[in-house]
Amino acid sequence: MAHNPVNHPLRPLYRTLGFLAGAYLVVFGIVGIVGGDLEFSGLNSGTVFGLGSSTLWSIISIILGAIIVVAVVIGRNLDVAAEKYLGWGIIVAGGYELATSRTDANVFGFTIGTVIVTFIVGLVLILSSLYGKVVPVAEAGAPRQVREGRTA
Repeated sequence: MAHNPVNHPLRPLYRTLGFLAGAYLVVFGIVGIVGGDLEFSGLNSGTVFGLGSSTLWSIISIILGAIIVVAVVIGRNLDVAAEKYLGWGIIVAGGYELATSRTDANVFGFTIGTVIVTFIVGLVLILSSLYGKVVPVAEAGAPRQVREGRTA
């Protein structure tokens, strides 16, 4: 994607945001499992940090969060791919749960608050992936200002 910036000066900030989003998912999942008062799946399963959840979503959160944290630690643009695809996947899961929030199809036990937090985490991951790509300086090309004839 030619329009996405590479070697962005705020890349460390975006990597940190991606790491924090992944760490939040891991902590959320661990607290959900350790809390022990959640059903495996279904509506009104229980709460974690005041958000509706189930043991199934806690397990998925741990897996997704661990993948993101490991990818951010490894770097090498692996974090960009992981954050992009998992961020969109989290948003799709949130959209599904929004559509089924008060039905028996609410398998993750989400409440509207959980949907909102899920969307925010997904958007933070996508944002991190948009500005986190690194390429060698020779391949990066000139900054947009220079290409447009302005001073950098």
